[in-house]
Amino acid sequence: MRTPLAFSMRPQSLQEVIGQRHLLGEDSFLLKSVEKKIPFSMVLFGPPGCGKTTIAEAYAKSLGFHYVSLNAVTCSKKDLEIAVDEAKIWKGAVLIMDEVHRLDKTKQDYLLPYVENGTFTLLGATTANPYIALSRAIRSRCKILEVYPLSQDDVVDGLKRAISSPKGLDGKASFSLDALQSIAKLSGGDLRFALNILEEAFVQYDGQEEIGAEQIAKLRSVPNYAMDKDEEEHYDSVSALQKSIRGADVDAALYYLARLCVAGDLDSIKRRLLVIAYEDIGLGNPNAVMRTQMAIAAAEQIGFPEAVIPLGDAVIDLCLSPHSRSGDESIQEAMAFAAKMPFRVQDYLKLTPVSLREEDKYPYDRPDLWERIQYLPDEFADLQFYKPHPTSAYEKALLQNYERLKKQGRSSRLAELKKRKPE
Repeated sequence: MRTPLAFSMRPQSLQEVIGQRHLLGEDSFLLKSVEKKIPFSMVLFGPPGCGKTTIAEAYAKSLGFHYVSLNAVTCSKKDLEIAVDEAKIWKGAVLIMDEVHRLDKTKQDYLLPYVENGTFTLLGATTANPYIALSRAIRSRCKILEVYPLSQDDVVDGLKRAISSPKGLDGKASFSLDALQSIAKLSGGDLRFALNILEEAFVQYDGQEEIGAEQIAKLRSVPNYAMDKDEEEHYDSVSALQKSIRGADVDAALYYLARLCVAGDLDSIKRRLLVIAYEDIGLGNPNAVMRTQMAIAAAEQIGFPEAVIPLGDAVIDLCLSPHSRSGDESIQEAMAFAAKMPFRVQDYLKLTPVSLREEDKYPYDRPDLWERIQYLPDEFADLQFYKPHPTSAYEKALLQNYERLKKQGRSSRLAELKKRKPE
């Protein structure tokens, strides 16, 4: 059975790990731990293919410890029991747990005492933010280490090593530097992805004197974006899209939109653009908000790839439009107030008021009085949630009307108001 190149090239020690100089530089914590043979339980987190599991295995091998590898998605309680029994046989054992954040509470509780008493050293690997995805009990017993995406130079170094290594292609193929750089650019910092392209190119163009960038382009044209909805990169890209629009950086916004479009994530794009339109543009340009809704409807009808056209128009429109967060800020302030200060609705505003004199009832037949009625109770009558941001002609007009109504004043004495002659 063929061993995939990405697997056969796994390092046997920390010194063989590609990149991650912040973790593996001279006098680093990991190297000191290996040197003194003092293991630590750790959680390694970062995007796919950056070397989390590789570092965990290399750490165990460098320590000279027996290790067991499991995946939290597929392992059962029985698998954990077998791993614990195996660890008890060895003096110093390591349990490597991929996707550690997927362990349910029962399994986490089962592992904790064995981590605590040193039966084994736990090395967890996860693409999720451990400060959000992992239980406090696991985090408190582990050192948290972030593993970064590899740089393009790191990926090129890894590819060169794979080409020349007896465990790799063993010099049976020649790649131009441009070809290796093209693979590195496509990889998105994922060495495993890059090694798969390298092996694919070797199989496709075996016998060719030198494989160049042109051949790589024929194999792959879509970059490797970590856009699974369960991955951190997905949420980061959605967040970056909103922040770019909020900051009116149209080129950055188009880039992050393109990343989501390349991944085909229309659902996230639709939801986020609507939120952005109402939250960040809002009353600054209501027409842009409506145009965004129309663009989303068009994108749904068209589907990818052409859906990128209306979506791109919407992003440009939102970026360069007058912005106003007054609507969002106002309702958030009102929500916070309502949550802690409930009050009884005045009798004249109730749907069916009981025992209320006719002259004190709401005047349905006097629209000229509606703007003069006090709708908040006396103790909160002067409360102001709406803080205008007059960034556009539209909101300036709203502000003028708002100030007119404030100056005019309101009253809760409906009987007196009704004595006014209709205007």
